[in-house]
Amino acid sequence: MGKINLAITGCMGRMGQQLIKSAIKDKSTKLVALTENRAINKKISGIKPELNTEMALSKANVIIDFTIPKCTFEVLNIAAKLKKRVVIGTTGFNKKEEDLIKKFSKKIPILKAGNMSLGINLLMYLTEITSASLNSNYLSKVFEIHHKHKKDYPSGTALMLGKGIAVGKNKNFYKIMGRKFLNKKKFPYGKKINFNSIRKGEIIGEHEVTFSNGKEIIKLNHEAFDRALYSDGAITAAKWLIKKKPGLYSMRNLLNFK
Repeated sequence: MGKINLAITGCMGRMGQQLIKSAIKDKSTKLVALTENRAINKKISGIKPELNTEMALSKANVIIDFTIPKCTFEVLNIAAKLKKRVVIGTTGFNKKEEDLIKKFSKKIPILKAGNMSLGINLLMYLTEITSASLNSNYLSKVFEIHHKHKKDYPSGTALMLGKGIAVGKNKNFYKIMGRKFLNKKKFPYGKKINFNSIRKGEIIGEHEVTFSNGKEIIKLNHEAFDRALYSDGAITAAKWLIKKKPGLYSMRNLLNFK
């Protein structure tokens, strides 16, 4: 098979810029389209950014989207018409939007992950195992730190880890989601899963899941210090998705975790 033609949306964003670097570096992919939500009067890597249209995205085999939910659905509507595969790294979806993504996946292959890192996906797997292994006396909470530019909280990764706790307990995550704190030095355990998000500096991403029964504390954590971790993962996801039939996939499927 020849090179995989990639389109990157939100090309002027922090992740968009990093995705461009990873796409150019990868010998098995070719960057054919860049899009943004406004006019950009310059070429980037020889490509002039366009708005999200059928014309702009028609040459791509796979579209990689790290933007905001509104833009993601704009892209999915176009992708569904053109029968294009989509890798979604966007976060901040509500339950209704998550359900809508599932409907789109019946028409086209979609790989969606709140985090494209191998380490984070391993952390989620370990979170599920730990949660399942501990009895109900152990309460849990999720802590995360990101750069000051990140708007949504908790992060998509923190919510992934919360879902991992819920899966381990065989419970509906949305029913046991607790309070969402922002920039608190300390935050409590609860009967539900509480989250605390710190936004400061230029931190790439830190996540920690904590379990405690009041007598001991178990911590699972991960620290990212290079944004290429996520963009390289997204390129790997795009290459994996090219051979898949319509459906909703995750990094867990790619990594073959049980």
